[in-house]
Amino acid sequence: MSELATLYDQRIAQGKLTRDPAQLAVLEEFDRIHAGLDQPVKRGFFRRSTPEPVKGLYLWGGVGRGKSMLMDLFVESLSDVAVRRVHFHAFMQEIHAGMHAARKANTQDALAPVVQALVQDLRILAFDEMQITDITDAMIVGRLFEALFEAGVTVVTTSNRPPEDLYKNGLNRQLFLPFIDLINNRMAVRELASDTDHRQNRLSGSQVYFTPIGPQSRADIDAVWDDLAGGADTPLVLTVNKREVTLPRYRNGVARAKFYDLCGKPLGPADFLAIADALRVLVLEDIPRLSRSNFNEAKRFVTLVDALYEARVRLIASAAAEPEMLYVEGEGTFEFERTASRLREMQDKDWGTTD
Repeated sequence: MSELATLYDQRIAQGKLTRDPAQLAVLEEFDRIHAGLDQPVKRGFFRRSTPEPVKGLYLWGGVGRGKSMLMDLFVESLSDVAVRRVHFHAFMQEIHAGMHAARKANTQDALAPVVQALVQDLRILAFDEMQITDITDAMIVGRLFEALFEAGVTVVTTSNRPPEDLYKNGLNRQLFLPFIDLINNRMAVRELASDTDHRQNRLSGSQVYFTPIGPQSRADIDAVWDDLAGGADTPLVLTVNKREVTLPRYRNGVARAKFYDLCGKPLGPADFLAIADALRVLVLEDIPRLSRSNFNEAKRFVTLVDALYEARVRLIASAAAEPEMLYVEGEGTFEFERTASRLREMQDKDWGTTD
């Protein structure tokens, strides 16, 4: 039995996972990659001295099917291999920052030094949740992957979409199509076609709205977060209209933020739509009572809830009061009735099960 299969069985024995035939079916792809990585790569200055990387994996499927979990187990099993695991959004932010610095230094090819620094002693790069909605990312990612392959780096990535649906209906998409061909040629493309949404099952029947705010609600939110995130988290930075929107804590499609992280800042509909597009679950803490004294924050909260509702993102929240009692005086109380109704509907155990 491979090390990955052993880890998978251990998680099942610990009650952290449920055996899923669809997940078991793709373990062989990760085992294939691990076996290929057993051969050391000798790097050199010229391309001919750098062996072809082991063929990577593009694993796609619906939300909650276990793609990120399998990637995490795979990375954990690579104790003897130089590997980096990173969320795709965070990685592209890093690439853009490096290219910006290279341009300031008058480097002719701004991507070249960024890739050179990235691939030092790296055997495998594991991306989580590849999705491309920004034209700048779309124009860079093809050259980036070519450079990674040339450097002998194996790429493994997860996505909610098949390669053919990446950057769908995007501006100048015809320029992006060669990248789709590159994925299909240089990576094994597998669908994780499970009938079970494991993340939704963990929430089904569980409380998702906690009030009042206090030690008990914070402890309850911590417990939900630990169950859903299941490991070390990092900030998620989204670029919206050349501005950065930061979710302080993020892992595996689940983000955690305070009310004022999102609604206390000058964010608008485009920002909240981008957040809803990037997440499947948002844990939002410390929603206060709303009134004319925090009218702008209340308006942003209404817009955020609308974006989450339309995208069917699961909301887990702690608040000063029940939805109907959050906004009881001042301008906007009538309009908030719809938001309260949506907050109540989003507490239903079956909320978010339809994609």
